[in-house]
Amino acid sequence: MQSITFQLPVIHRLKKVIEITGVSRSVIYEKLNEQSKSYDPSFPKPIKLSLNAVGWFEHELIQWLELKA
Repeated sequence: MQSITFQLPVIHRLKKVIEITGVSRSVIYEKLNEQSKSYDPSFPKPIKLSLNAVGWFEHELIQWLELKA
């Protein structure tokens, strides 16, 4: 009998996103702002976790870093 493993997605809050990407909070939000000259459409979009909290999927952050390498 085969066992099927399912890995839950990992979601990181901003502090960890800063650690993973190596860029500051302001740069992250500049990359997300379509009006900014630093806008990066390939940067992962945050997901809304609650009224006042957002997070990013780890696999999307890793894909973005690999794209930049």
